[in-house]
Amino acid sequence: MKLMKSLTRRALISTAAAAAVAGAVALPAQARTLEAIKKDGKIIIATEGQYAPFNFFENKKPAGFEIEVAEAIAAKMGLKVEWKALSFDALLTGLKQDRWDMVIASHGITPERAKAVTFADPHYCSGGVVVAKDPAIKSGKDLAGKTVAVQTGTSYQDNVKKVAKVKEIKNFPQDTDARAALVSGRVDAWVTDKFVALQSQQANPGSGLNMGEFLFVERIAPAVAKGNTALAAEINKALAAIMADGSYEKISQKFFKEDIRCK
Repeated sequence: MKLMKSLTRRALISTAAAAAVAGAVALPAQARTLEAIKKDGKIIIATEGQYAPFNFFENKKPAGFEIEVAEAIAAKMGLKVEWKALSFDALLTGLKQDRWDMVIASHGITPERAKAVTFADPHYCSGGVVVAKDPAIKSGKDLAGKTVAVQTGTSYQDNVKKVAKVKEIKNFPQDTDARAALVSGRVDAWVTDKFVALQSQQANPGSGLNMGEFLFVERIAPAVAKGNTALAAEINKALAAIMADGSYEKISQKFFKEDIRCK
């Protein structure tokens, strides 16, 4: 991957966001069907735009691995894309509110989220790693007695809560804020995505940050409104097509210098 700027992920939506969408057991009446989307000729996709190299803004336009993957998927579906951007923990809620048709923003598939939305097939696999200035802090057990920075509403936050004897978890609105807290010495460790950590090391070699071990691994996928299975199936078909014709690998190599699809 051509690694870009500092990054920002993810996996579990905040409690408030989950509660807001968990009630949608069947397809909400207002959610656009696949037929309606095709008739319109465009799909409305929401992302965060603050999580390079997966999704960010470049010259005021959405850019990044997930942006290019989503646009390639839409092209296979014969659709144009209209992009929306807003805070991470509001993205899935907007699916119930019919504010967009699909979300792609490095959401890990979790049981809680799966109650609220319908996930398409994973578009990559990764996981949360421990990052610290102290090279002795490199695994979950090393977080005992430590203050750990995470982004609010993410799987990083959820998984750090499971670690025994963590002194304090400090939540930040963006992953870049969590990283800055570590760099400035306000926390002892930061838990973030593997590729975010790698990019941060490469972009800021003098920061003294050391990437440790995986705290957890996860499958990351686009999401649609709960029950909108026809749209999810069409997205899956298009994703499989770009993985088969080499388009996906080309995008992945551009941003990561490797193929990050789930093996």
